[in-house]
Amino acid sequence: YDFETRHAFVGDYSGQITLLKLDQNTCSVITTLKGHEGSITSLWWDPVQRLLFSGASDHSIIMWDIGGRKGRTLLLQGHQYVMMCYFSYMQPEQQSLNACSNNITYCSGLKKYRRCAPQWLESDSCQKCEQPFFWNIKQMWDTKTLGLRQHHCRKCGQAVCGKCSTKRSSYPIMGFEFQVRVCDSCFESIKDEDRTSLATFHEGKHNISHMSMDISRGLMVTCGSDRIVKIWDMTPVVGCSLATGFSSR
Repeated sequence: YDFETRHAFVGDYSGQITLLKLDQNTCSVITTLKGHEGSITSLWWDPVQRLLFSGASDHSIIMWDIGGRKGRTLLLQGHQYVMMCYFSYMQPEQQSLNACSNNITYCSGLKKYRRCAPQWLESDSCQKCEQPFFWNIKQMWDTKTLGLRQHHCRKCGQAVCGKCSTKRSSYPIMGFEFQVRVCDSCFESIKDEDRTSLATFHEGKHNISHMSMDISRGLMVTCGSDRIVKIWDMTPVVGCSLATGFSSR
């Protein structure tokens, strides 16, 4: 919820986020944000930069540039578990720190070094070999061929068949820290240096149920379902100065 403009963000099980305008006893729908493939599990709003971060069960985080009216700007896929509601965005370094279950991920250069993930294109046939997809009855009948399953290249967004997207690659500049499906031509265009990770991963060593970050002191607190509270010195990771007088006891 944004107190200044009285806008509310609501995520649902379909993976959509609805932006509402609240006005006294009424509300109106402004727009719907679509980008996740799984149910929304967390939303975090930065009222200063006017950025919305959403986590979902598809293991991804999306940064939406609400203030710049650019919609989806950055996709982060650095988790292999369901994303929960633990997120911290640090300015002016443009860094993020997020957690899911027992893993903590730190990402740097969220705007400066990143590219926006492409929107997925829709087509009745493969945009590489032009073979029909299984719902394209007319083309299957005309060409006497069996329809193929549709996939999407994570780098270019084109709709492709399995034969034209046999490769997998990481592409951290778009947020893909782990290997994802790419078409064969995009795979050839990705250089070895493009696969260099832009995130670091840290073992939480307990099932994290809540996280809070004090950016000014470089301290983070995690609470786990194991009833353990941990205080982390994150200065080696985020480059902050640790508060004086803090004792590990």
